[in-house]
Amino acid sequence: MTTDGPSDPSIASIRAARLSAQGLLDGFDSPAAALERLVCVQAQDLAAAKWVLGARVADSSEASIDRAIDDRSLLRSWPMRGTLHFVEPELLRPILRLTAARLMQRAAKIHLGEGIDDAVHRAARAVAIRELEGGRSASRDELQAAWAAAGIPIEGQRGYHLIWRLAIEGLLCCGPVETRARQRFVLLDEWSPAGPNEPADDDETLARLFTGYARGHGPVSARDFAWWTGLTLTRARLAVSAAGDSVVAVGDERYVAVDASWPAARAATGRHVLAPFDEYFLGYGDRTVFCSTADAVRVVPGKNGLFLPILVADGEVVGTWRRAPERRGSTAIELAPFADEVDPAEFAPAFERWAGFWSTTLGELTVREG
Repeated sequence: MTTDGPSDPSIASIRAARLSAQGLLDGFDSPAAALERLVCVQAQDLAAAKWVLGARVADSSEASIDRAIDDRSLLRSWPMRGTLHFVEPELLRPILRLTAARLMQRAAKIHLGEGIDDAVHRAARAVAIRELEGGRSASRDELQAAWAAAGIPIEGQRGYHLIWRLAIEGLLCCGPVETRARQRFVLLDEWSPAGPNEPADDDETLARLFTGYARGHGPVSARDFAWWTGLTLTRARLAVSAAGDSVVAVGDERYVAVDASWPAARAATGRHVLAPFDEYFLGYGDRTVFCSTADAVRVVPGKNGLFLPILVADGEVVGTWRRAPERRGSTAIELAPFADEVDPAEFAPAFERWAGFWSTTLGELTVREG
């Protein structure tokens, strides 16, 4: 691999490169194009994930994201880290071949405690196929009711874990939009059949996955990739090697895609209001380039895996924000900046875009006290 760019890139240049790679400077033409660049987008919170894409697609709306889901341009399932993601359709099965065994091993104790043994799994699988085959879909409640009617207990989290297990093995995925926050379940092979462009083996999958990750998030390291995918660091390093000349080194440990120009003369300018779980924050194991360790704790205040929406200024995470109680039909916003010098007015254009995406009217921007 050759070095393309500074041997010791500055923080500002890394921020600029990542903003550019993620489409936060120039944007994309469609939700599908945004996902093609980012490869996977965490979508545990469906509404939040819609804005992750919307923030990167000019003139987009919730309705345009919903159409992309329903026309099958955006596929949502559990490809990695055991959580829901939007994923490029042709990469879901290959990624699951890399991640499923590790995910199932880590979930084995939970499944044992829930009483999900091989017999229960086989019975649940047969019912799911019966309920969904022929292009049909079912809500989570409908699928669990079918299991209960067949004598398969679904109390507590058991029903969820059955859905999760069937998705990890490639039987189910999320299908048509049901509500702002939910989709119905479908059979993966009917909803998104395997295509000719899927990687042929694990080495090709690792190469394509790391190259795509570097293209949509770079500069990135093997450790970042291990965090993002949930793979071991050893396998992450194999992915870097498999990517070969499709990536180039920037500095000692980070890589960018060979077809991604290094924005040496471009500044990381702009103000962005991003969703919880946005890839700009969540997509890296090491976040110190754009957020101090102390401030990162404020993005995840309960240390419980729930991320707050973030304010980004010139590539740096400078605060969080939330909806305030609605007043006379408009949506007010409360900002929680990490420092006093953050000017709420600078973020007004970005919040206007956000409000337009959700078909609401932007109300007052205020700074939360305390």
